[in-house]
Amino acid sequence: MAKTLISELVLRDGHQSMIATRMRTDDMLPICHKLDSIGFWSLEAWGGATFDSCVRFLKEDPWERLKKLRKALPNSRIQMLLRGQNLLGYRHYSDDVVRAFVGKSADNGVDVFRIFDAMNDLRNLRVSVEAVKKSGKHAEGCISYTTSPVHGIPRFVELARELEAMGCDTICIKDMAGLLTPYATTELVTALRAAVSVPIHLHSHSTSGLSSMCFLKGVEAGATMLDTCNSSFGEGASHSSTESIVAALQGTEYDTGLDLAKLQEVTAYFYEVRQKYWQYESAFTGVDTRVLVNHVPGGMISNLSNQLKESGALNRMNEVLAEIPRVREDLGYPPLVTPTSQIVGTQAVLNVLTGARYKSVTNEVKNYLLGHYGKAPGKVNEQVRKLAVGDAEVVTCRPADLLEDEMNKLKIESETFAQNEEDVLTYAMFPELAKTFLQERNANTLSPEPLLSKEAAATSSERYAPNEFKVTLHGETFHIKLTGSGHHGEAQRPFYVSVDGISEEVMVETLNEIEVSGGKNNGKKKPAAPVSGAERPRPSHQGCVATAMPGTIVDVKVKVGDKVEAGDGVLVIEAMKMENEIQAPLSGVVVSVHVKKGDSVAPDETLVEIQ
Repeated sequence: MAKTLISELVLRDGHQSMIATRMRTDDMLPICHKLDSIGFWSLEAWGGATFDSCVRFLKEDPWERLKKLRKALPNSRIQMLLRGQNLLGYRHYSDDVVRAFVGKSADNGVDVFRIFDAMNDLRNLRVSVEAVKKSGKHAEGCISYTTSPVHGIPRFVELARELEAMGCDTICIKDMAGLLTPYATTELVTALRAAVSVPIHLHSHSTSGLSSMCFLKGVEAGATMLDTCNSSFGEGASHSSTESIVAALQGTEYDTGLDLAKLQEVTAYFYEVRQKYWQYESAFTGVDTRVLVNHVPGGMISNLSNQLKESGALNRMNEVLAEIPRVREDLGYPPLVTPTSQIVGTQAVLNVLTGARYKSVTNEVKNYLLGHYGKAPGKVNEQVRKLAVGDAEVVTCRPADLLEDEMNKLKIESETFAQNEEDVLTYAMFPELAKTFLQERNANTLSPEPLLSKEAAATSSERYAPNEFKVTLHGETFHIKLTGSGHHGEAQRPFYVSVDGISEEVMVETLNEIEVSGGKNNGKKKPAAPVSGAERPRPSHQGCVATAMPGTIVDVKVKVGDKVEAGDGVLVIEAMKMENEIQAPLSGVVVSVHVKKGDSVAPDETLVEIQ
């Protein structure tokens, strides 16, 4: 009988950490029969960012994915990651929505619910745990592991006792950023084993390069369950590879009992699958010991790099990584896990790109400071709170106690496009996004983002260009790497490049262009196209309202002719899944509005003009 139980993460956290959660269901199903036969304690296959990614990018119904996986994995426990009162969205939901979501997840195939709260505020877990137990499924309560002046073994032991008393069947040490060290693991697991009687499940990302050592010390101290990921998507920002851990424990008192030959068959399959998703690979998913200082989890680092790249500011990544710990301290040292990782990370990006700390504050940071996510672990910087929310009253009760039941309202709002309760719950998670998705699904017009082939990238001069190359000039060779650029179609366009490792901004003025159409007209010249009158003007004076980051307009709060005061909110933009209210830079009258709800916007565009 196996002494150490393994949960395999390749169907969820592995590809979430390495290829931005882009693996499609059709690439999972062919290998399910082999995964099902190996004997894992569970297969994590749902929850986390997969729900969002299915709807936003893959144009797949996440509930249909779950049903298909349930059918393809008849002998396996399917595990999901659930954010307590946040469920799979980015706000707190009413208790009736939480109960409905857990119930439908159980009905459609989830056996194990791993439940956590980003604040370690266990008031936010209670309803989810109760709902899981009512459904007859396995409830695994999480301790979101982090280090700070306000975190330590006594607090984690207290959390474990509360989780066991709540009815959790197992307790997971959720080390989402890879902050555990081997001897800290020994100390923590030993203390938990002495405090509770339920099994201890150990989850640690490999970002710092320490997770395998932590696992060995963990099982020696009494942890009986480990999270690993098949090596095709393992290590680095992901997790210790399944094959390596199985081999390390083989023949010992901690033997997993798993067959390495069968695991290698899975590895070979996913190695080929991963090649299809090359466009989502990031340079920031390997071992990065900076995490021990900045605490940025693996799933967050690629998100940050993509956002900075779109802003033409990838060269400022180190500034953002240095700012994150400062923002975290200001907010009372929350563990950096969804959604607090996005909350802290996005605010850090804004602090860097706007050139002034908290010049622009996201709505989520404001809600955090108002207590809408729960109690902060440590003391919040009162100056930052005052700057962000003024004298507004801070919530001290369980945040969901302030919410009225939502299901009936959600059903009414979605009755024209929701076909069942699962659709209503999808709408509850992401209202605007889900509405469009469900309408397109019903019309049979869903179209996933394309998977680009490497062959096309190598041969097409129409769609691709090198972003890293060497230039030899007057006998000297320079290594050039393009990290971002201004807008296509501009007569003068800034390019942000790294020259021999030094960041530079290069202004390129277009004098003429080469028209390329499938190679047939290669070499044909035409005059540079003038800037279209439909394009938004660039900011030219203080009254031009712009955004520091690319994103999507979710609300336009003013119209032409409105009088505004400096600091009034004029727009709300969604960037990095966070909403940011853009404020009027001066008092005056709105003379033009260049955006509408749903528009995509970029930095250096005038969105609203005030005079």
